[in-house]
Amino acid sequence: MYKIRPIDKIRGEIYPPPDKSISHRTVLLSAISKGDTEIANFLRSNDTLATLDCIKRLGVEVKYLGTNKLLVKGCGKYLPIQGKVELNAQESGTTIRIISGLLVGQKFSSTIYAEKSLRNRPMKRVTQPLRMMGANIYGENREGKEELPPILIEPTDKLKSIHYSMPVGSAQVKSAIILAALFAKGKTKIREFIASRDHTERLLKLFRANIEEKKGYILCSESQLITPGKIFIPGDFSSAAFFIVLGTISSDSQILIKDVGINSTRIGLIRILKKMGANIKILRRKNYFEPHADILVKSSNLKGITIDAKYIPTMIDEMPIIFVCAAFAKGETTIFGLKELKVKETDRINSMVYNLKKAGVDIKANPFDDDWMVKIKGRGKDIFNLKSLEFRSFSDHRTTMSMIIFSLATGNTHYIDDIDCINKSFPEFIYIVDSLRKK
Repeated sequence: MYKIRPIDKIRGEIYPPPDKSISHRTVLLSAISKGDTEIANFLRSNDTLATLDCIKRLGVEVKYLGTNKLLVKGCGKYLPIQGKVELNAQESGTTIRIISGLLVGQKFSSTIYAEKSLRNRPMKRVTQPLRMMGANIYGENREGKEELPPILIEPTDKLKSIHYSMPVGSAQVKSAIILAALFAKGKTKIREFIASRDHTERLLKLFRANIEEKKGYILCSESQLITPGKIFIPGDFSSAAFFIVLGTISSDSQILIKDVGINSTRIGLIRILKKMGANIKILRRKNYFEPHADILVKSSNLKGITIDAKYIPTMIDEMPIIFVCAAFAKGETTIFGLKELKVKETDRINSMVYNLKKAGVDIKANPFDDDWMVKIKGRGKDIFNLKSLEFRSFSDHRTTMSMIIFSLATGNTHYIDDIDCINKSFPEFIYIVDSLRKK
């Protein structure tokens, strides 16, 4: 049981960890490029280390040049494996889905295994479009409806381009298709009705791939990637989000968060918080293949709003902490388009409803038009009068961090059953929280 001690007055300057999504993608693209790539500010978390382990097992040489600096020695388009290879994505959904797109174009057989929660996460959304491209890829079939890990891939000489309209906003699925397109004949055309994070597209331009965005479509064709030599990964916005919210909902607070990635497909949380009345400023913007900046956050009085489903893909990882914001706001917040939360490391709708109800928050989740919606009646400043409570992590990193932020902002001591799951994405989280305590 972890004790969450209150912080009386929050003042501080913090650096969030390197971006997890970009860390995954950078090592994968570096592996199949020509030349060596030096990656500065690589995230070392359970998920990204799973990706790193996979590329090492695929014959790619990786050297550490420092704590968070890597040198990846590119093997070119086709990796130096003969016969069969077995990989383990651990519990990383990003690893298993994106690397599938890379592997379907290779000349060897592969099996990708998974651990614990990832074994129950849906894979047909990836395997189906890749099969449309001619890939020999299959997951474990469950009752003829869904495919689950492990994923089996056999080589094919018939990988072809497709025109594909994304049924849901998913950067992982989109990235898998784009990587497969690097090996396919013709030009693959992907249409997104709701834009998802575009880190893969930005990186591929840096690696000189044949990719462009035109009239609402992503166009990608067969390419040999060329290393840009050096890449710097900015701070992770999804990790920074917890401290953006902490600064917003806490009394008499001010937090400066340094060198955060502010890619427009990632900062839906800021747009929503500003609509709720948050005091947030973007400072010292730097333009790179991924823009980054400092974010200044001050105490704010939030109001409840309605959040349309179209905003969710730009802040899907931030939804648990948005629930926390809504609990501290005055008035009702209604959020649509949340069904993807039910197939994360845990059912995040259930985990957040359980914990916030325990704290006396009026929160309801219901099916809505083949999707899910949540209504939260904010308690405003009344939430500061909570007695000591024990929350459940559900072994989910984002649920756990969200409830720690919730607890810190109430000004009282609370408890949560486990914090080990935080290492999946943000190993320094507790250290940064404690650093604010010392200011």
